[in-house]
Amino acid sequence: MATEQATFAGGCFWCTEAVFRDVIGVEQVESGYIGGTVEHPTYKQVCGGDTGHAEAIRITYDPAVIGYDDLLDIFFATHDPTQLNRQGNDVGTQYRSAIFPHSPEQEAAARAGIERAGEGRGTIVTTIEPLATWYPAEDYHQEYWDGEGQRNPYCLAVIPPKLQKLRKSFAARSKAAESA
Repeated sequence: MATEQATFAGGCFWCTEAVFRDVIGVEQVESGYIGGTVEHPTYKQVCGGDTGHAEAIRITYDPAVIGYDDLLDIFFATHDPTQLNRQGNDVGTQYRSAIFPHSPEQEAAARAGIERAGEGRGTIVTTIEPLATWYPAEDYHQEYWDGEGQRNPYCLAVIPPKLQKLRKSFAARSKAAESA
């Protein structure tokens, strides 16, 4: 089985990671930093907003089970791609909505995904940026929702509505909906 990767930034990586960990066909989700100028940035540096990095997730998925277009549709449905450099209370370029295609085919699909997402929603500000060096976030950020996140008031306010949207709008794609 050959896997592929997708890299998305949609605000806080704790939130986007939680959503995609619940998607059938997704084998791994890693939180990290991409698109900046500082080598091996730390969470504190990225949160400062001066490195140019976005908080992002790198998804490893089985294209025989879920396609890149489906991942894009889930991405656009579970964050607000009309907010420039912010998601809710998280403000700054590190929280931008961005797609980092791994191939020309993914770039073309991303452009089509932006068009689909814009139907009836207004201006989509999601950028398509060149795939850059990926820096995994510190270990304590990985699988955050499954551990510390369920005790974090911010996560408790933001993540469950995203998961509910996934499980309602994409029930056939949700691991939790499938087992319910």
